[in-house]
Amino acid sequence: MKSRIRQRSVARLAPQMFIGGASSSLLFVIIAALLLVFGVVRPQALSGFRIAATDIITPALSVISRPFQNAAATIGNISGMASLRAENAQLKTENARLKEWYQTALMLQAENQSLQELLSLKINQTHQYITSRVISDAGNAFVKTILIETGSSEGVKNNQAVLAGEGMIGRIIEVGKNASRILLITDINSRVPILVEGSQQKAIMSGNNTDYPVLKHLPQDSSLIDGARIITSGDGGVFPAGFPIGRLEKTDNGKFVVKPFADTQKVTYVRVVEASSTNNLIHGSISSLE
Repeated sequence: MKSRIRQRSVARLAPQMFIGGASSSLLFVIIAALLLVFGVVRPQALSGFRIAATDIITPALSVISRPFQNAAATIGNISGMASLRAENAQLKTENARLKEWYQTALMLQAENQSLQELLSLKINQTHQYITSRVISDAGNAFVKTILIETGSSEGVKNNQAVLAGEGMIGRIIEVGKNASRILLITDINSRVPILVEGSQQKAIMSGNNTDYPVLKHLPQDSSLIDGARIITSGDGGVFPAGFPIGRLEKTDNGKFVVKPFADTQKVTYVRVVEASSTNNLIHGSISSLE
């Protein structure tokens, strides 16, 4: 009885010892070497076996690799979204910078155009002037004034004439250390002695808080021409003679108004004529009269 049990135990253990032992590894190595040599000598003989093995293994490999492919796709999508978000943030930053540069370019273009217009206005070489930037608009419906960023520290004084690129726009009425206020020729308190070119007729241009000042104290026999040029006459000694102001424009009721050359709503830079040059002009005129 004991011998039978011992024989069965040996029979059960023998295959395991044989499969798990060193002899099994040697057997597999020999089989692999034989298959390798056979495949080199006659490669076509194993092609059917390889195809059959591939057909059997492919579904299993497809099932096994699918989770890895899905994971790789998910990771790729996440990486792609992250890169898209980073690129989107970079594009937004660049777009904001481009908008800033665009606004800066527009501002510089406007300033450049204003300076070119200012330089194109030819004034007498005897006049000295101070260039300044406008820092406020033309006020409201009742007050037509603007502020400039130049004051007494730069030599600005009251009653100095102020010119824009197209012509005269007013005079200084208030002076601070670093800023001054200009009374525009369209203000109701503005009075400017003028001369109508071509006819040599003199008058007083009076502001009325509109864009078109009117002429007062014209001679009874005056004959005005539509489109005639208006300049300062120099009478009164406040404004030098010859500064361009605007042109005559005939209204529907037959009266004449003055359309200024300069648009005070678009002025960026102005030139303040120094009082010293004005005084020299006045003294020169008085000396010549004497």
